[in-house]
Amino acid sequence: MHTRTDPRILVALGLLGLAGGTSAAPFQLNYLGQNIVPTGTQFQGTTVGGLSGIDFDAANNRFFAIADDRSALNPARFYTLSLDLSQFNRNVTPGNAGVTFTAFTPILRPDGSTFPTNTVDPESLRLRNGQLFWANEGQRSAAGFQDPTVREMNADGSFVRDFDVPAHYNPVGTVGALNPADAGIRNNLAFESLTFGNDGEILYTATENSLAQDDPLPATVLNGSENRVLAFDAGNGTVLAEYVYLTDPVADMPIPVTNFATNGLVELLNVPGLTDTFLAVERSFSAGIPGTGNDIWLYLTSTAGATDVQAFTDLDNAGAYTRMSKELLLDLSDLRNIDNTPVALDNIEGITWGPTLSNGQASLILVSDNNFSGTQFTQFLAFSVTPVPVPAALPLLASALGLAGIFGRRVRQD
Repeated sequence: MHTRTDPRILVALGLLGLAGGTSAAPFQLNYLGQNIVPTGTQFQGTTVGGLSGIDFDAANNRFFAIADDRSALNPARFYTLSLDLSQFNRNVTPGNAGVTFTAFTPILRPDGSTFPTNTVDPESLRLRNGQLFWANEGQRSAAGFQDPTVREMNADGSFVRDFDVPAHYNPVGTVGALNPADAGIRNNLAFESLTFGNDGEILYTATENSLAQDDPLPATVLNGSENRVLAFDAGNGTVLAEYVYLTDPVADMPIPVTNFATNGLVELLNVPGLTDTFLAVERSFSAGIPGTGNDIWLYLTSTAGATDVQAFTDLDNAGAYTRMSKELLLDLSDLRNIDNTPVALDNIEGITWGPTLSNGQASLILVSDNNFSGTQFTQFLAFSVTPVPVPAALPLLASALGLAGIFGRRVRQD
């Protein structure tokens, strides 16, 4: 199990290259509270749920959230919504008064039609210059193999273009992805992440776990998984680089031990002002254990100093390489309700910077994918972001977050 720290979550990191060897991160996250939308909630004839990605439209003070419905309940779609953070609270039953869905938009194929059932798996989306970019996880199952995709669409859901996902991501071989000749994505462990770099010129996505040819197994309680992080030229859609990010092992042994368990990288979010630096969300789930079975962590990760492995379709042939750096920011198990009981965590998969709060601080918003399950819930978590002074020799944190903190670049050799 992971050690627990103060629930106000002073985000402290061990950074290399600094005198004394340790420094504080440029901000701390203070838990404001949550809202919970019950499973089964209906909006304009659709079932609300499966919210796997979220992004904030600051110009219009609204959010976009993508549903991972494979056109099974309703056509693949995204929602527009507003969040009133003054209605978020730390009660055990917080209600959903702060969440208002305002519109839904079907995601369309190039021919203008909606996706048929089980032909798409939307997992993340980001807004840039009025356009929406989204990741489709693909599929590797007995029902068929589907290649993962990254696409741009207009605000009305209509298709604009595909990005050039390399062929070594496409599933080949057996369904289980455990044979030596198997290659490509593992089922339900592919593109979950999407974020732009701070200049908006690079779009990043990542696999939730390793490609079949890169690791013999996905993440287990004994091992993590080497995920690939793809960097695209946002202008022409071609690949600029590929990096390796190592997830943690699964947090808890399932009960019984033969039960389902997983851990994966489920989202990335750029940190304004910090070049090549992201917040990474890892979500571990073990069936049968007490509580919801979820362990969620936020990590600070960077491509700085990491090896570009795009030339290698199999990491076994890549020789020595440096993974992305990774430092723990927050274990969400530390969060507490007003009565000091632990916050029950659902399947968190989305993260975005939110609106500026009344006190001038930035906000951070997380959302869960409830899998449209009656035993789960759509959970919105809100944090305020407070600057933490660190040595003035370090570069300034971005004004885009409205923070005065400063930070240093980390490089770690694995």
